[in-house]
Amino acid sequence: MKKFISWNVNGLRACVTKGFLDYFAQADADVFCVQETKLQEGQIDLPLEGWHQYWNYAEKKGYSGTALFTKEQPLSVSYGIGIEEHDHEGRVITAEFADYYLVTCYTPNSQNELRRLDYRMTWEDAFLGFLKGLEEKKPVILCGDLNVAHREIDLKNPKTNRKNAGFTDEERGKMTALLASGFTDTYRYFYPDREGVYSWWSYRFRAREKNSGWRIDYFITSQSLNDRLVSADIHTEVFGSDHCPVELVVRL
Repeated sequence: MKKFISWNVNGLRACVTKGFLDYFAQADADVFCVQETKLQEGQIDLPLEGWHQYWNYAEKKGYSGTALFTKEQPLSVSYGIGIEEHDHEGRVITAEFADYYLVTCYTPNSQNELRRLDYRMTWEDAFLGFLKGLEEKKPVILCGDLNVAHREIDLKNPKTNRKNAGFTDEERGKMTALLASGFTDTYRYFYPDREGVYSWWSYRFRAREKNSGWRIDYFITSQSLNDRLVSADIHTEVFGSDHCPVELVVRL
């Protein structure tokens, strides 16, 4: 059995001052992935004895970035998706293990007035191609902030957010296409109809207090792993970021 945790920390240095290391120890994961580290190399030193650490930094300072911490040393680790246009923002780390690939991803946000939606669509197609290429060799476990609430059940106010970043028809359509290509949204696998459980809340309007949130952080797995999925969880009780950690347990 392996336990995976993924958390968009919205600035790892800030999150460390709000209990990150306590949660990291308590979570007792085998692999722990973070997104939106907002770091450059040398700006943090995490005392994680017994863990292998892998970092992908954005070229732009204080922006994006991902990290992957694992107890078991991977067979190989790669950064980005191998396409120049998409590999400047530190968004993807892939670790290869004996029986699977683990990919952590911080998907580009379409931003206010959807000014990055066209780029996001290009990214989505390229990223799906990348995942399917990996899957030809072994099953894939994808985690991260994928910046989309897939269905109306996945956010508190679907009607008023219909044309906002993260809930456009275009973005939702790309998630539908990803799942249709042979992947499983693990949380919905276990809880197809559960409402009111989210992974991100705006810092504005006391959104977390009111639980006015979005489920945009995921574990997505190759369908060939369906019979090995043990549990999926969203840790809404954990603070320290505007996102909370999500979890997957798999028999591997």
